[in-house]
Amino acid sequence: MLRVEGLRSAYGRIEAVKGVDLDVARGEIVALVGANGAGKTTLLRAISGVQPITAGRILHDGEPIEALAAHARVARGIAQVPEGRQVFAPLSVEDNLRLGAFRRGRSETDATLAEVFALFPVLAEKRALPAGGLSGGQQQMLAIGRALMSRPRLLLLDEPSMGLAPLLVDQILASVVRLREGGMTVLLVEQNASAALAVADRGYVLETGRIAHAGTGQALLDDPRVREAYLGI
Repeated sequence: MLRVEGLRSAYGRIEAVKGVDLDVARGEIVALVGANGAGKTTLLRAISGVQPITAGRILHDGEPIEALAAHARVARGIAQVPEGRQVFAPLSVEDNLRLGAFRRGRSETDATLAEVFALFPVLAEKRALPAGGLSGGQQQMLAIGRALMSRPRLLLLDEPSMGLAPLLVDQILASVVRLREGGMTVLLVEQNASAALAVADRGYVLETGRIAHAGTGQALLDDPRVREAYLGI
């Protein structure tokens, strides 16, 4: 579904992504792990179209999309859940979700809203409350739900465990697994390497803008180099 070839991206003169190649097959969870500053978020933003690239190709369903604007990539079925959740705090939970469906009609939006509420029942309970009053875990559910409202086929998920207690991390990642079981394809960026690789079909380790290791989630968990450098074992 997604192939990245020789991707480079920079902030001014500082190159953050240095010739990355990766692919994501339909129906997979692929984890992208690494230390802070490795380039994970930059790579995800480049795929979704909000970060310019300086070289390389991004293929979605075999077609190049690197020249498309971000909204056109959403129309193709790509949605990103941003780092830090970035919900619209004064708006209600339901209004936040409906904003994710800005390209779709009312009847389609209502049907998808019901699906999101089924995945995250707590959002249904709090649908009329301001999003800023939710807990961190509930805001992460809201951010995921908002992305799902566009009916994506490829979900780009950036640091969903950030600032959450371990139990909430487990709940969020369990919801990602349920999405995959329903046919969703997920590219998961995560600093919590052990949690991400435990649910991933495959993974890549990014190190200073380059892919350092790649393999199945279990193989990377068992790799002594990865265990020492990223899992603290």
